[in-house]
Amino acid sequence: MSSNAPETAAQRLDAIKQRIARAAARVDGATEAQLIAVSKTFGPEAIEPLIAAGQRHFGENRVQEAQAKWPALKAAHPDLVLHLIGPLQTNKAADAVALFDVIESVDRDRLARILGTEMEKQNRRLPCFVQVNIGGEEQKAGIAVDEAVAFVARCKDQYGLDIVGLMCIPPLEAAPGPYFAQLAELARDAGLAELSMGMSADFETAVLMGATQVRVGSALFGTR
Repeated sequence: MSSNAPETAAQRLDAIKQRIARAAARVDGATEAQLIAVSKTFGPEAIEPLIAAGQRHFGENRVQEAQAKWPALKAAHPDLVLHLIGPLQTNKAADAVALFDVIESVDRDRLARILGTEMEKQNRRLPCFVQVNIGGEEQKAGIAVDEAVAFVARCKDQYGLDIVGLMCIPPLEAAPGPYFAQLAELARDAGLAELSMGMSADFETAVLMGATQVRVGSALFGTR
């Protein structure tokens, strides 16, 4: 059986959704997290079986890569929701606003201002997440923890962005739970309802900590 055969994709998808549901069931009043299938580096032949199995939310890291494969997929499946989850360069902001449905990596004032201008120009007011550098790592994108709440307010009030939540990627070698809990606390302080956190290795922990969406790639598609 091909690793991308529809039944294999459907089985993987079902297994991940069951794990999300079991984690959510352990938390009183938890809503089941939305699954974002991270399809970076995978072509349409790997993505289409997941679409056939019912998956509708997908995540991509790079605007240029997404432009090569998603316009045709979105034309064929108008109900797909495409999330930009990787760092966004300001010179790609117009392309990102045109192609994506959700921007999850708003992390600095200049980008927020340009996104606001582009959305107005294209008449597309996309929901956005502010990416927080939750571990204070030099090599990672994201607004600093102690600047996050004020930055959210600026994004809304000055730049006209529809900020719906926060996103983070915890340090690789650390236990993720405390970082997820900290992001949840920041979101409460900022008055935001959505939390994009948790990937293939730690999405169940993220759900326990209040994630409203998890970003899963390798557990769905296999190793890159």
